[in-house]
Amino acid sequence: MSNIQKAFENGKAFIPFITCGDPDLETTGKCIRAAVENGADLIELGIPFSDPTAEGPVIQGANIRALNGGVNTDKIFDFVRELRKDIKIPMVFMTYANVVFSYGAEKFISTCKETGIDGLVLPDIPFEEKEEFLPYCKKYGLDLISFIAPTSENRIAMIAKEAEGFIYIVSSLGVTGTRSEIKTDLHKIVQVIRENTDVPCAIGFGISTPEQAHQMAETADGVIIGSAIVRILEKYGKDAPEHIGKYVKDIKQAVSR
Repeated sequence: MSNIQKAFENGKAFIPFITCGDPDLETTGKCIRAAVENGADLIELGIPFSDPTAEGPVIQGANIRALNGGVNTDKIFDFVRELRKDIKIPMVFMTYANVVFSYGAEKFISTCKETGIDGLVLPDIPFEEKEEFLPYCKKYGLDLISFIAPTSENRIAMIAKEAEGFIYIVSSLGVTGTRSEIKTDLHKIVQVIRENTDVPCAIGFGISTPEQAHQMAETADGVIIGSAIVRILEKYGKDAPEHIGKYVKDIKQAVSR
């Protein structure tokens, strides 16, 4: 079994997203520990990039703050090594193809394995182009996470059959960010996924409230939240960890109801 799938063994999973280095790596570490203590099942760590095409203004802002603070990929790898001394739940990186290419794909993925990262989320790599990274992921035992979006339609079954770790369902068209309402027929998407794989699926993009999280968890195996957490970081800065802990606790209770 993939280590990532352990996050889904005990009911519905909550996956918080945090940008590494916003406002600094010390605060990132405290936020991750607060999230884990309050029920997070898997952590999605964002490696900042100058042109994060999948992100709305909130996470774009986090990327800029982190990069301005001097964070880079090597510092983040060292940071994960420290995290792994006490954080045992699965962790994945979310970043962009250019970050991996510029580091060297095999070097990046082998270092992910060495530091304790379990999977890789690359939102700008379509399913049809994953072969540039997949052989290295298989060589080093990382799950390359597949995306299924409202526009995937006839490709859902094909993507699901080859999925690893978990499937990231994009709830709505557009970039990340909170939404007052999610109108996509997610039940239909999940039904096709279930017909083609046993790999768990989690819904992200646009979810921010406990009510929305509960609703999404009724449909899928897990819920991913990023922008709402990054907004807490933007508001409270170094004092954010206790606020993020409380938020994670509320969301985890909602998805477990």
